[in-house]
Amino acid sequence: MKDLKYPIGLFHAPEKIESVHLESWLHELSAAPSRLKAAVLDLSDSQLDTPYREGGWSVRQVVHHVADSHMNAYIRIKLGLTEENPVIRPYEEKEWAELADSKHGEIDVSLVLLESLHKRLVKLAATLSESDLNRTFFHPENKTSATLAETYGVYAWHGNHHIAHIESLRERMGW
Repeated sequence: MKDLKYPIGLFHAPEKIESVHLESWLHELSAAPSRLKAAVLDLSDSQLDTPYREGGWSVRQVVHHVADSHMNAYIRIKLGLTEENPVIRPYEEKEWAELADSKHGEIDVSLVLLESLHKRLVKLAATLSESDLNRTFFHPENKTSATLAETYGVYAWHGNHHIAHIESLRERMGW
């Protein structure tokens, strides 16, 4: 049986990030909005409000979470490009998912937002030098610095991770 919490496993960055890794991640980021849209296509409100696993978020919350999370990623990348190893601001993603816009909001808003956001993320990446991609930001909760290249990988994985939650639920429920 698939791991319902981590259906594609955890993200593991390669020891050395090569251009082939970045190209793959950018391809995944480019495809993620349409893949997410396809994953939720024709779901009813009742289905959108179904948790992807026991104790997990509803499909609706997952869609809004991906948009929220990837907005934060975009800002973190921009901070990393314009400041020297800036300390980023963590946010309470579980609490964000409980806000009314995430629990009850129309998913189309986040789907459109994600499509535009990913276009900007990918377009920005195409302009970055190796030196830019090696710039970092500091995460105070993890007490680690992450390179911008690694960040692209994390968020490519993150989109795939949540799309797999929805696809897995649809498969299990026969939707």
